[in-house]
Amino acid sequence: MTNNMHGEHSRPGRIEVVCGSMFSGKTEELIRRMKRAKFAKQRVEIFKPSIDVRYSDEDVVSHDHNAIPSTPIESSSSILLLSSDIDVVGIDEAQFLDSHLPDVCNELANRGVRVIVAGLDMDYKGIPFGPIPALCAIADEVTKVHAICVKCGALAYVSHRLVENDKRVLLGETQEYEPLCRECYQKAIKGEL
Repeated sequence: MTNNMHGEHSRPGRIEVVCGSMFSGKTEELIRRMKRAKFAKQRVEIFKPSIDVRYSDEDVVSHDHNAIPSTPIESSSSILLLSSDIDVVGIDEAQFLDSHLPDVCNELANRGVRVIVAGLDMDYKGIPFGPIPALCAIADEVTKVHAICVKCGALAYVSHRLVENDKRVLLGETQEYEPLCRECYQKAIKGEL
């Protein structure tokens, strides 16, 4: 066990999940934690699914345009191959990765690596998304962040899709999605908004 800046004891190997809807600050929080680890002179590596090319082919970029260099990957098994001698592993947009991601994160944490994962916990229909629910179950710490509902100002519940498209994975921005609270989302899917 080691002491952190606040004098608290921390285990070196752990899994931290940052989840929530779009526009809630998940990537921003991931970048913040990774930059703090770099500042503490820890060896860090951040990964993202290669399909996420919204702002950059390689960097992880938040909606506020904060960025950090990353390694695009096709599958979660690549993380194990590319993270030897790393103290902290960051994974952005984890909902787009395969179902083996929880096993990969467990293996890293059991080796003493701090793993920080960010991703959508639900898709645009409010259905649990990809490996995020399983990661929340095995995580040492889960942080649920919230956007603000664009209709009423309450805490957002889900990323409501604004365009007609039934594909589960549709990369997008404010033209394609809006954060809505539970009540406004129910009204939107009934055509009342």
